[in-house]
Parts: sequence; structure tokens; C-alpha cells
Amino acid sequence: MQTLEVKQDEPDDGGTADFALFRNAPSSVEFNKLRKRLLRDTRQALEDFSMVKPGERWLVALSGGKDSYGLLAILLDLKWRGLLPVELLACNLDQGQPNFPKHILPDYLTSLGVEHRIEYQDTYSIVTDKIPENRTYCSLCSRLRRGHLYRVAREEGCAALVLGHHREDILETFFLNLFHGGRLAAMPPKLVNDEGDLAVLRPLAYCAEADLARFAEAMAFPIIPCDLCGSQDGLQRNAMKAMLEDIERRMPGRKDTMIRALGHVRPSHLLDRTLFDFAALGSG
Repeated sequence: MQTLEVKQDEPDDGGTADFALFRNAPSSVEFNKLRKRLLRDTRQALEDFSMVKPGERWLVALSGGKDSYGLLAILLDLKWRGLLPVELLACNLDQGQPNFPKHILPDYLTSLGVEHRIEYQDTYSIVTDKIPENRTYCSLCSRLRRGHLYRVAREEGCAALVLGHHREDILETFFLNLFHGGRLAAMPPKLVNDEGDLAVLRPLAYCAEADLARFAEAMAFPIIPCDLCGSQDGLQRNAMKAMLEDIERRMPGRKDTMIRALGHVRPSHLLDRTLFDFAALGSG
């Protein structure tokens, strides 16, 4: 893998969007280390899962939360360094939530010169009509959002939809499936949609949520909170998050160990007969 060299103090190259994004970033050693770590973790995921095909166009989903802002910034940073030979199109799906500040994302992206598309689709009314108030909205909301993003990606000639899920999202999904789904599965860093025409990429698969939170705060991203699922208590995912935080607090470094474990599977030491032919094993 090519050695990463941080170009924090490069001169202005003519006002590129990614340079403009970092123009007011902190110059501290701590921030430089954080930025470099996020770049390194993202590049490792891009390489490990063969995500990059030079010349492709990617649709980067931008919700207005810390993770999607971080995703866009890191990808733009890699492009500025000449390490990501793809085109990027940021896309926000305005889902019609009441009091959603429609101006924040287009104003922010325009100020940086970032190519973007704002797509309005009132999925909020559909979700609140179909799901009782005491139930969580995430599943239906996510399906509707993904369908519209697939459509936009096709309309814009994009080969991939890029999402901002990070290390903790993957671990939480693994334990949700383990405890509630009865299967060993997590979020794949790379997959192809059912139609077979679009890749779904998660370049932040190795990035820690705490790093992304610190990065968002340092970069002063204009965060837009989710007032739909974010306002509901008792989500099963929150329980998984709390469990992982407790484990990490008592045994520091366990999250890194767990994410590595998902990449080192031994089918012969599990119970899935479709992955390993136990019948073929001799008794002596």
C-alpha cells in the first residue's frame, strides 16, 4: 500500500473544493494525527475490499450527520492528494421531515464548490403513516431512502452509492444479528445491489465513531440532527452501542479486536454445515 503523506501545509492549488474544506481546519498536532488516522483507515478499507475502479463516478450520501460529513471530507481529502481517482457527487435526500433546515447543506456545499444534488422526496409522511408511534421508524425509512438513492445514482451515471457507516455501526449490526436474528452477519464494506447494477460501499468500515465525532467537532460541520428515529428511545441498536461501550471501557482495544475478528472467519470452527463439510471428516 502506498505510503500516506499528509499535505496539511500545501499551498492553495487554485481553490479546489477539498482544499477549501480544510482551509479553516485546526493546525494542531492532535488534529493532524486524527486526520491522518482517518485517511489511513479509509484507504485501508478501500484497498482491502477493492472498492476503487479509476474513472468511476460515486454518489456520496450526505445526511447532515457527523459520519456522512466525515465521509465526504475524507474522500475529498484523498482526491486532493491524488489517491482516489474517481468523481464524487454529494447527494442529500430531503425526506420531508418537519422543520428540516433545507438551506444548510446546499449553502455549505456551494460555499466549498462541492458538486452536489439535493433530492426532495416526502418519505417522512409515508413512514409516520405506516409505523405506529411506539415503534421504530428506522427499517422502513432506510428502505425508502435507499431506493431513492439508487434511482438518483442511476440518473447521475454513478457506479456506486457510498455510505458513511463506521466501525461501530458494523459491530452493532453484528450483535443485533447475533442476539435477535440468529445469524452471524454484519454490514458488508462492499456489496452489489439486487439489480446488479450498483455497488454499495462503506469506506469508513475501519474508522472509529469517536474519531469521526472529534473530527466533526474540529471541522465545525453544520450538523443537522435527525428528528425522526433520533428522537425515539429504546432502540435495540442503542442497547448494542451501550454494550460495546461498556466492553471497551472495561477492556480497552476490544472493538479493534472484534472488527479484526470479522475478517478472520474459520468455518470449520463454527456450526454452519453449508460452509464446511463436516460429513467428510473422518472419525479417526
